[in-house]
Amino acid sequence: MQSTKAIVIGAGIVGLATARALSLKGYAVTVIERTDKAVGASIRNFGMLWPIGQTSGKMYQRAIRSKQIWKEVADSTGLPYLENGSLHTAYHADEWQVLQELAAEFSKENRPVSLLNISEMQEKFSGLQTEGLLGGLYSSTEMIVDPREAIATAAAYLEEFLGVQFIWGKQVNEVTSHSVRSGKEIYKADIVCICNGADFETLFPEIFNELPITKCKLQMLRFVSDQPAFTIGTSVCGGLSLIHYKSFTAAASLPKLKQRYEMEMAEYLNAGIHVMVSQNNRGELTVGDSHEYAKTFEPFDSAHINQLILAYLQTFMHSKQWQLIQTWNGVYPKMTNGETDLFLQPEPGVYIINGLGGAGMTLSFGFAEEVVSTL
Repeated sequence: MQSTKAIVIGAGIVGLATARALSLKGYAVTVIERTDKAVGASIRNFGMLWPIGQTSGKMYQRAIRSKQIWKEVADSTGLPYLENGSLHTAYHADEWQVLQELAAEFSKENRPVSLLNISEMQEKFSGLQTEGLLGGLYSSTEMIVDPREAIATAAAYLEEFLGVQFIWGKQVNEVTSHSVRSGKEIYKADIVCICNGADFETLFPEIFNELPITKCKLQMLRFVSDQPAFTIGTSVCGGLSLIHYKSFTAAASLPKLKQRYEMEMAEYLNAGIHVMVSQNNRGELTVGDSHEYAKTFEPFDSAHINQLILAYLQTFMHSKQWQLIQTWNGVYPKMTNGETDLFLQPEPGVYIINGLGGAGMTLSFGFAEEVVSTL
């Protein structure tokens, strides 16, 4: 019989990953979520598991481990996923130079990448804008799940296979050592893990305000094709994505490329826009995104930002006939000091696990295993 109890606050991806790791370590785990189902940043994303964007060593291995766990969850539950990799496209000589340099660097690390010419890209994938296309960098490690379905399924998996208990629709008002209060109800545990994104500022506001942490708001859109059986065959990125991910700094020519973007596409860079499209098992095409950093945001989406995203999308995808079905924004915490995550112990037995930025789907399972192993 399990003798140690753990409470996890938050049923987004970080909370679910932490609950899994704790359960496997022998804890009796209860997850408390303030809403009736997960509706935050964990379901408001591409559903991309994105190892290619992670720097070499620890972060890349964390991403690969997280992907393995996602596949275990999916294979155990029947959750659909598409392990169809990613394609970075080049329409300018400097973008193509960066892709060639990345192919050489990533190959040294035994990452499964390859450079493709136009005919190879046309043969493998659909919907690409071929006018002006010079080539692409394909990586086979990336995977897509529908985050709305995946987060709900992961919670059900934890409940069925690991005995994790869930309390939905309960707002946690206070956390102290070995104790959680929700209204008049008190829950006791040996440890408490706070995993609910930026909302931990309401539980430990002084700590939150002293941390090098901000929030990021992004805008996204979802489409269906006018051709019911249409599949792009992979996740596709335009050139702007090359200056978004840290792993791409391995290319020596990247600073020069960024310099050109700053001169020619300042409006995009000021809005933090880089454009990608993924396709889930339903055939829906998710497009984004922008990045606005602040502690407080206007709740409204900017039509102009969406127009910029779509204009750039059309430079590398034939998307004019796609039908728009959803738009939204999401908000997640982001470290400002270059760190990729946050793990704190504000009180004995109380842990804050946070700060994964926009890489929660890619990194959370692996990160949770690492931090729980230290408890």
